[in-house]
Amino acid sequence: MSRSHYLALPDSDRTPRRGAVVAGPVSPTETLSVTVYLRRDPVAAATPDPTDYALVPPTQRAAPDEAALNAANRAVPQDVEAVERFAARHGLTVSSVNQLARSVRLTGTTAQMSEAFQVTLARYTYRDRDQRHRSYRGREGAVHVPAELHGIITAVLGLDDRPLGANLLTRQTARIPLAQLPARAGGGLPPGAFLPTDLAAPYAYPGSLDGTGQTIAVLAFNGQTQPGVPSGGYSPSALQTYFTQVLHAPMPQITDITVHGPGNDPGQDDGQGDPADSTGEIMLDLQVVGALAPGAKIVVYFTEFTEQGWVDAMNAITTDTANRPGIISCSYGNPEDDPGSAWTRMAITAVDQAFAQAALRNISICCASGDDGSRDQGSDNRAHADFPASSPHVLGVGGTRLVAGGGQVVSETVWDDGPGSATGGGVSRWFPVPTWQTSAPVPPSANPPHHKGRGVPDVSALADPQTGVVIISVDGQHLVQIGGTSAAAPQWSALLARVNQGLGAPVGFLNPLLYGKLASGVLRDITRGSNGAYPAGPGWDACSGFGSPGGQALLDGLKALGAQHARIPAPAAPTSSEVPTG
Repeated sequence: MSRSHYLALPDSDRTPRRGAVVAGPVSPTETLSVTVYLRRDPVAAATPDPTDYALVPPTQRAAPDEAALNAANRAVPQDVEAVERFAARHGLTVSSVNQLARSVRLTGTTAQMSEAFQVTLARYTYRDRDQRHRSYRGREGAVHVPAELHGIITAVLGLDDRPLGANLLTRQTARIPLAQLPARAGGGLPPGAFLPTDLAAPYAYPGSLDGTGQTIAVLAFNGQTQPGVPSGGYSPSALQTYFTQVLHAPMPQITDITVHGPGNDPGQDDGQGDPADSTGEIMLDLQVVGALAPGAKIVVYFTEFTEQGWVDAMNAITTDTANRPGIISCSYGNPEDDPGSAWTRMAITAVDQAFAQAALRNISICCASGDDGSRDQGSDNRAHADFPASSPHVLGVGGTRLVAGGGQVVSETVWDDGPGSATGGGVSRWFPVPTWQTSAPVPPSANPPHHKGRGVPDVSALADPQTGVVIISVDGQHLVQIGGTSAAAPQWSALLARVNQGLGAPVGFLNPLLYGKLASGVLRDITRGSNGAYPAGPGWDACSGFGSPGGQALLDGLKALGAQHARIPAPAAPTSSEVPTG
């Protein structure tokens, strides 16, 4: 088929990663897989609005009608067949079909993929922030699809495998040999540091609850180091040592699922290995979640640092009917709009659509808001919001500096140690102000022309590495002090697991009720500090949101809302004539 019979896929345009140059062509025989996402069935009933559904208190909210949701989100069988015929024409293999996600995985050589999607694939090289040489398979311009599939295919992911989704952790340099730790939990820690369990009292986690009956999905990204070099994972034996010998608590139940990449592939977390190794991040997330919600089941979804890895993982979690996670903990992100961004609008839209589906399935998503203040590692001296925290369907989690004593908060301020060590937050360029956020004092963007957009974060928790959490290294022999909003997001994930248990119902998408009914008197308001462009103040602000947990107050507030309402059914689906075709 000639190029004249192809059309550009909307929002698929790519430019090279910042600083990247073409090193040469890719091998035409290199094998790769792409994931093709399809439109919803145009005649299927529309799904309810996630905000309308989330405004009903959890204890009075009708359970999701999974059959109706699946039917409303189905792909047209003829669309799947059309993609399969297209694949056969180009010698591509259909390796899997996910009906619930409306996705088709295709496998073939780079030569076949280049011809099928009318793109030129090349090998790009660049230097990362540590001046290490990196490379990726990339493209420039748009992906193209045959005219008869235009409007049917909504995204093609995997042709370009540039990394995205940086770990959002900040490490202190001190490494404490485990043998030096006194027998009692918490003894011998650096001044001002916390074991994760120490946060339950100052943050008022409901004391009689432990997350029993809940499942927390932990996103784990890896697969971007050199071939044969470990790229990220966790050590069960090190975790066993931490929980039993340091916390004197049971080892949590952990299940692994591999969406893309090598799966659990632990490397180093001592700062001496490859910076792309995500082992430290994964170890941090599992220890914080497991310590603060010890009764919850943890499912680790391993995937790759690519657009395809992101979108496929989010759809895998949302459609996982075997494990049915009620909470997703996400400690990764990138500036949503940096020049040469790792994100295309096509992929951002696909991720956000998965988030919206998660909201309708009563799944809470806690996303770290970034660790580089309002600039968010942008290259243009402008303010940037971090995606996926900037999605209007997630709970964006910022960071604070916490000082506590005797189980009580002594002081808490916005985390801001300067460039490279400060909480993310700001105003989204891509997402407008959601209806549930219109009552909050979201400032105009710090960037000209000072537009209005979704404000981030929604809440916050301890993130400053100088008052950070102490966890065990992957070697099982050292303790390390770590901060970052990737420590704050799992704190909130664990808290929501306890709240779900206490309610006997999933919180799901918290933001509409948080902003509409629980904006005052529930969380600990953070009024001092800034993250660069955005200062803290009374009430919501673009560096700490509404503040840090009041866990028991949040549980009590949600219970009270439920008591004030009779059971309300889920919103009726609009008629098919109101259904968007994308």
